[in-house]
Amino acid sequence: MNFSGDLNLAFPELILAGAALVLLVWGAFSPKSTAALGAAAVVALLGAAVAAATGPLGRAFGGGLIADQAAVFAKVAIFVACAVAIPLGQRWFERRGVNNFEYPILIVLAALGMSVMASAGDLISLYIGVELHSLALYVMAAMYRDDAKASEAGLKYFVLGSLSSGLLLYGASLIYGFAGSTVFSDIAVAVQGQANTGVLFGLVFLICGLAFKVSAAPFHMWTPDVYEGAPTPVVAFFAAAPKLAAMVVFARALAEGFGGAVGQWQQVLIAIALISVAVGAFAGLAQKNLKRLWAYSSIANIGYAVLGLAAGDQQGVQAMLVFMVLYMVDVTGFFACLSALSRDGRSMESLDDMAGLIKERPGIALAMTAFSLSALGLPPFSGFWAKYYVFKAAIGAGLGPAAVIGLIGSVVAAFYYLRLIKVMWFDAAPGVTDAPPAEAKWTGIVLALFSFPVVLVALTWIDPLARAAAVAFGLKA
Repeated sequence: MNFSGDLNLAFPELILAGAALVLLVWGAFSPKSTAALGAAAVVALLGAAVAAATGPLGRAFGGGLIADQAAVFAKVAIFVACAVAIPLGQRWFERRGVNNFEYPILIVLAALGMSVMASAGDLISLYIGVELHSLALYVMAAMYRDDAKASEAGLKYFVLGSLSSGLLLYGASLIYGFAGSTVFSDIAVAVQGQANTGVLFGLVFLICGLAFKVSAAPFHMWTPDVYEGAPTPVVAFFAAAPKLAAMVVFARALAEGFGGAVGQWQQVLIAIALISVAVGAFAGLAQKNLKRLWAYSSIANIGYAVLGLAAGDQQGVQAMLVFMVLYMVDVTGFFACLSALSRDGRSMESLDDMAGLIKERPGIALAMTAFSLSALGLPPFSGFWAKYYVFKAAIGAGLGPAAVIGLIGSVVAAFYYLRLIKVMWFDAAPGVTDAPPAEAKWTGIVLALFSFPVVLVALTWIDPLARAAAVAFGLKA
């Protein structure tokens, strides 16, 4: 083991760990320096992104940490999403008179956990990364202490998250017991294309635990309540970077540890994908609260991402990565717009609150329309290209019937996106909306531009990066 070389490969994680410690001490002695703390956290995240993009590639700590093209792709996207979430959340809390200097620190710690997840090369680092980022998310869900719903959301998330962590740890223990190693490459040698009964049981528990982290059905029960109760900018963060990190570690565990036994986990992923699409599409039809509605939307969209992964080849993993990056743009932008809207000092979160928004706040209404049409999958928005990649990969892997069912689910879900657009454009406004904060308004509008006209330009460099990342997982072409 080359300790110096290992530290070089872990340099992005070292930057975030050091930044979190410094920011924590700084915040403890100067808790009112929230703006400076937030700015320093953003600098640390962007610095970690640069370190990940320009750093060496290889394996460190006995294979427990992997720095490859897949890890680089995921880390840069995760760190940028985290950097965007910090000013959105800080300003939201400030407008409500809440001094939460811990917010940027928790995001840095969550980013550290997600970075470890993206580079996890064995079951131990996988579990450490999952728990580190999850503990930060539990606290963030309940940060708005004056709101009973936020406290309820944090408690529900913690209790159900603990259950999923138990499933994950039990599955990892079974795999270790029967395979004789926690390192994915060693597990792959032990499996040799056909997992025995003990390893198969462990794999099922591992998939269940990871499915909870990405809020895939039928392990989605926490998502609507947590989304509804947590602060809006926190939900914007929940729905973006942590989902990408969990999908990447999902892909790495299956591809590197069980890549030779694709047939044994492919059917499980197909079932999870289709159940998620169905639950997200049909349950979303009954929702009036926009945060709950987009919670079910996220469940359906995770189903599409899992369907790409279920293809079991490089094209499927590439489709999943492209889908998740484009989905992060849509969901972050939508919740940025939602966090900018209020009426008489009250947050606008219901469908009825959006009535006549095009006349009151045309810029935000246009941005929310773009995000809704993108989530629907209408061309040429980013959501269309995301689903195009997934369906193409699924059909190419012989999963045509599953792709057709996914397409039907997308058509069903179109109703609630179009209903939101109809309410914003054609219903009468119930009152005058408050002036939106600049940082949330412009974040939403800029991301809407990315979601619509800029997406074709962005795909010219996202596509080859995602392809290179997919190759790193070692699945068949």
